[in-house]
Amino acid sequence: MANLIGTLVQHCGHESRVVNDAVRSLTVASEFKPSIALLDIGLPGMNGFELARQLRLVPGLEAIKLVALTGYSDEDHRRRATEAGFDVHVVKPIALAQLQSVLNDDRTA
Repeated sequence: MANLIGTLVQHCGHESRVVNDAVRSLTVASEFKPSIALLDIGLPGMNGFELARQLRLVPGLEAIKLVALTGYSDEDHRRRATEAGFDVHVVKPIALAQLQSVLNDDRTA
């Protein structure tokens, strides 16, 4: 699924990196310096909440737009996502129009 989302992001005219490991994501993000990151919450090792917190600490990524792209739709997960620093919470599966809206910096997508 992550590879498909990465392909769709590229199809929408954006450069992307797909990383399936939260710890490696920190390294890739610190080198790539993305303006937006789509993160799953249920990641192995380090969950998406902690990854979001860690990304906010990476020099040059303080203003990164963080999107929780997750299967968790309940209010508790939405609250936790906001507390972790996510800007947008999107429940999977994401529609192409919704992905385009998120990529076009609509923080309420």
